[in-house]
Amino acid sequence: MSRRSVLALALVVVSVASLATVTRLYLLADASGPRLVAAPAPPPSTFRTAFPTTTRTVPIKRGDNLVAALAREGLGARAAADVAGRLARQGAQLRKLRSRDGLEVTRNFRGEPIEVRYAPSPWLAFTAVARRGSWEVTRATTEPRVRVEAVQGQVRRSLFEAMDAAGESAPLVLAMVEIFSSEFDFTADTRQGDRFRLLVEKRYAGDAFVDCGRIVVAQYVSAGRTLSGVGFAAGGGRWAFYDPAGRSLKKSFLKSPLEFTRITSGFTYARPHPILGGVRPHLAIDYAAPTGTAVRAVADGVVTAAGWDGGNGISITIRHRSGYATMYNHLSKLAAGVRRGARVSQRDVIGYVGMTGLATGPHLDYRVSKDGQFSPRLPAQP
Repeated sequence: MSRRSVLALALVVVSVASLATVTRLYLLADASGPRLVAAPAPPPSTFRTAFPTTTRTVPIKRGDNLVAALAREGLGARAAADVAGRLARQGAQLRKLRSRDGLEVTRNFRGEPIEVRYAPSPWLAFTAVARRGSWEVTRATTEPRVRVEAVQGQVRRSLFEAMDAAGESAPLVLAMVEIFSSEFDFTADTRQGDRFRLLVEKRYAGDAFVDCGRIVVAQYVSAGRTLSGVGFAAGGGRWAFYDPAGRSLKKSFLKSPLEFTRITSGFTYARPHPILGGVRPHLAIDYAAPTGTAVRAVADGVVTAAGWDGGNGISITIRHRSGYATMYNHLSKLAAGVRRGARVSQRDVIGYVGMTGLATGPHLDYRVSKDGQFSPRLPAQP
């Protein structure tokens, strides 16, 4: 090829190179003649179109429903009702929201709501996304991941504090107390140095801890006495506890008529009476508790007396099996339906702590009798 031809081809190359961003080709020439090669890809653009969004958690007030909460967040009445209706059709219960429910609204850069997320529990969430003037709803569920984990602690000042020091919450205390409620009076007999060990089912949503499920095994040690309970699915799927010998821990009598409080005076045949003076028998156990604390029947039975009883104030007496009876004094009021002749079941609320009659402060005066004779002892548990 002549020098003049090479120069002409070079001019063509310049023209083609100006179109390289379109054709991605270069036309080259050298001693062997012109040839086509692939052009390198252009570097990625650093320009991005930004569409920022903002997400806000909607505080839920007492008595709120979803429409009210969304309207307060600025959604129009029609949009709020549309979202609520579509969520309801997906199974959401929206009549009354709870403060712990999760509710979020996401807005675009113009401040328009484009997404509503409602999570009534860690296991269930609904998402409504704006689509062409309406809302498209999806429902997502999360299966709990259950792990059995050990929990242990030692009482220094209180059982609640010991459980908190173990990194657990109050409901686990109450669950443990309930297991041994026929074996141990936690309101009166808990002592410094008592120890507990539990195997507990804990539920996780992904890697996030949610709550404690069932206690699988429980052990409580107090003053050299060891209480053990093993959970087992009894008839009908009911979860019940048994001792290592296979005996049920659910007995005919509870150890305490109150859930959990502190003791103020024990059973004694001689103590100074705080109002009448002198030394008088006090054939009862006094449980200090705020006025209005629920009092429960310790066993199944029939109410033989209910109402005012002189210095005992508002009082209830219940007749149980084998000649046993229990008495509950100084109540602030009776529970609904509690009257003479009424049948009650173990753990039924029968009244509420007060300070009626000869009482210096709110407390429950609790007594047990056998064949008419008051005694500090409950009947032997089968």
